[in-house]
Amino acid sequence: MIRIFRNLKELYRCRVLVQNLVVRELKARYRGTVLGFLWSFFNPLLLMIVYTAVFGLIINPRDPAFESKPLIYALYLFCGILPWHWFASSTLESANVLMINGNLIKKILFPAEVLPVVTVTSNMIHFFFGLPIVLVFIPILGKKLTPYVLLLPVVIFVQYVFTLGFNLMISSLTVHFRDIKDILANWLTFWFFATPIIYPMTFGTIQNSAPLRLMLNLNPMTHIIQGYQYCLFYGGLFHWKRLGITFLVSLVFFAVGYMIFDRLRDSFAEEV
Repeated sequence: MIRIFRNLKELYRCRVLVQNLVVRELKARYRGTVLGFLWSFFNPLLLMIVYTAVFGLIINPRDPAFESKPLIYALYLFCGILPWHWFASSTLESANVLMINGNLIKKILFPAEVLPVVTVTSNMIHFFFGLPIVLVFIPILGKKLTPYVLLLPVVIFVQYVFTLGFNLMISSLTVHFRDIKDILANWLTFWFFATPIIYPMTFGTIQNSAPLRLMLNLNPMTHIIQGYQYCLFYGGLFHWKRLGITFLVSLVFFAVGYMIFDRLRDSFAEEV
């Protein structure tokens, strides 16, 4: 544990390097495209349109909170899809980030943990680009922005810690077990549907099934996504006890992920 704190202190000293790599990543992602950074708005918006067409128009939303209006449901959907896109994109990219940047890993003085940090941080910035869409459409669609929106940084911080810890573990393990990156896409699909993004926890099927409720509550992303939904869509206080427990779980994930990463660090140069 002492070694982890020492490494984190060293990582903090590399913050300028992290900043430069994040800027490079953001510029490289949309280099050569016509719309450039506008894709940060359009990608989640297009994804929202697809899910709204399927679950809002074809499968009529049944929860009273949606007022039987597909556009209200679209807003609910976007409140969950946007942070999920940050998490899923970071995880998929982190699975390959050490192997793609093998030339940097082989440099003796380069701190390898910078790469997952850059991946998670750059995707968080893309999340920030999409967030104004939600804030603009909330009043347009007749919902109210409440003071609870000011609690969003708390939810964002919890998600950042959880995502970074999970991705430190994934990135280091994938170097040795290449099958992980192939399994990951399917696992994230299951994880998406096991998180209340396209359906609320108030659905009768969930409320009438204790095992299903337990499974959803054991999912850390459930409480993170609900944090966004309460701050933005419902305009109320999130379940702070559940989010607090999720934060503690996120710290454990971060500690375990960093320990695994640090344990395997010396073998990265040979494997990549």
